[in-house]
Amino acid sequence: MPLKSALLVFAAGIAAGFLNTVAGGGSLLTMPMLIFLGLPSAVANGTNRIALMVQNIVAVTNFRRKGFFDWQLGLMLAVPAVLGSIVGANIAIQLPDRIFNKILAVVMMVVLTLILWQPQKRLSAHAENLTVKRKIIAVITFFFVGMYGGFIQAGVGFIIIASLTVITGMSLVKINSIKVFVVLIYMLSSLAVFIINGQINWLLGLTLALGNGTGAWLGSNFAVAKGDKWIRVILFVAVTLMAAKLLGLFELLGPGA
Repeated sequence: MPLKSALLVFAAGIAAGFLNTVAGGGSLLTMPMLIFLGLPSAVANGTNRIALMVQNIVAVTNFRRKGFFDWQLGLMLAVPAVLGSIVGANIAIQLPDRIFNKILAVVMMVVLTLILWQPQKRLSAHAENLTVKRKIIAVITFFFVGMYGGFIQAGVGFIIIASLTVITGMSLVKINSIKVFVVLIYMLSSLAVFIINGQINWLLGLTLALGNGTGAWLGSNFAVAKGDKWIRVILFVAVTLMAAKLLGLFELLGPGA
């Protein structure tokens, strides 16, 4: 792997880890970056999951250490998410690059809207309500959450936060602890699908994971209140340009655009 590519991937990993820690949406940067470096869409999708798995292992460990975790609920939601992720990952592998890139571009813009609008902050968590009916709804919902995560992953955190806020009324801290656990578990199953089908670039994946870990460490030490505004501005510009590139809009400007 050329040194320039390694540095780009590492830098993208730092940015993604930082964003995932203080805001969210880091995969909106790393996925297009891997594709622009020449990886087929399926390989970029699989490679990106190595870094995300490492990142979520760290997050789960921290939440467990702090005592914010519900193993029973986490496992109950992880099982349907795993089944859904296997379906989603198989769909992602079979899609032609051109179609996948168009879908990714649309997803990027939708998730960007969620990042800027911050629905998880607008939704008010009421008293925790985990009736049998709500648990059934959550289980069904998380099959589709896993399916989306297995397919494309980018922005799934926002979907999980919004879903659990509406369905369970749990606190944001508890929701985040469930989120990282569920993502970690279904990430293992979806990653296995990509590995079995040979859709992983291990060198780039490990380099990205190192960057993600570094970015997460930096983000945890960053003053969120001061940096949030600029993070969203940077994310808006970067994601908009990458989505335009994936949609082929730059080609309309002529050769070399």
